[in-house]
Amino acid sequence: MRKFLIFLIISLMILSFGFSKKQVLHMYTALDVNEARIYIDAFEKATGIKVEWVRMSAGEVLARIEAERNNPQASVWFGGPAVEFIAAKNKGLLEPYKAPGAWGLPLAYKDPEGYWVGFYIGAIGFASNKDQLKELGVEPPKSWYDLLKPEFKGRISLAYPYTSGTAYTTLITLVALMGEDEAFEYWKKFDKQVHHYNKSGSACVTQVGLGEVTVGIAFAHDIVKKGISKGYPVVLSFPKEGTGYEIGAMALIKGGPEPELGKKFIDWMLTAEAQNLMKKWYRIPLNPKAEVAEGAVRVTDLKIVPLDFGYFGSAEVHDRLIERWKNEIQFGK
Repeated sequence: MRKFLIFLIISLMILSFGFSKKQVLHMYTALDVNEARIYIDAFEKATGIKVEWVRMSAGEVLARIEAERNNPQASVWFGGPAVEFIAAKNKGLLEPYKAPGAWGLPLAYKDPEGYWVGFYIGAIGFASNKDQLKELGVEPPKSWYDLLKPEFKGRISLAYPYTSGTAYTTLITLVALMGEDEAFEYWKKFDKQVHHYNKSGSACVTQVGLGEVTVGIAFAHDIVKKGISKGYPVVLSFPKEGTGYEIGAMALIKGGPEPELGKKFIDWMLTAEAQNLMKKWYRIPLNPKAEVAEGAVRVTDLKIVPLDFGYFGSAEVHDRLIERWKNEIQFGK
């Protein structure tokens, strides 16, 4: 009898542990580490689901999930330009999910088959160090061609287009604006102005704020959050010819280990409650009921270069432009 009771107690303990074991969602995110924590912590608190996550730039996430396609290690890709998600869709790396909260979004903000859904929108801008502009006797750049001024030689930073969705958006903006060959000729001249390239699209903002470089190219919300709102001597400007933009997206990774938990995260992130948190990073939410932070830059207030995300996100075009950039700009010096 005693042996039976001991066996029963142990069995109940094992069963209880099984039921109480916390659910875990594995995620890759292209958002800044400090921003990603805002949403992930709130989701964990709201749902009781633990999130284990890795931060990489969007191009790195795409490369990681492609390398892991036969053994996916994460269930959700959270954040980064939709054009990178379109490339992932075309490579067969995403799982469709038509989230109920996405039904009300305009078609331009989601994949019609449910392979990705947008949750914010943002525009490319120029971050400039006001103190250095004064020393150089120049105005903040207000044209793509202003970046070629001799005063800015060796004073600009931005990310690699193959690691960063921000920089890839910059590249396709120039291609859409100038034509492909002309854009690469422009970048060859522009490359002589660049002090260095970063892996992360927003890294240049802090570098501008600290005076390591004079000008950086990043999304406006990152410039406001990581530069202006922190009290750095940073000014934001936009090119008069027009600037590019992103639809920030999220998606289920095909074959990911926790698809149902991934769906719960996507559903939650589409709510006004979740998107209200984006005020802390000056992003423009896509949920029309969500609040917008004072000082956030609305795409509707800017001259925007129309971007064919379907074209630039096609696997053939995406990979070709990246390889051309590497061959002609990075290694073609």
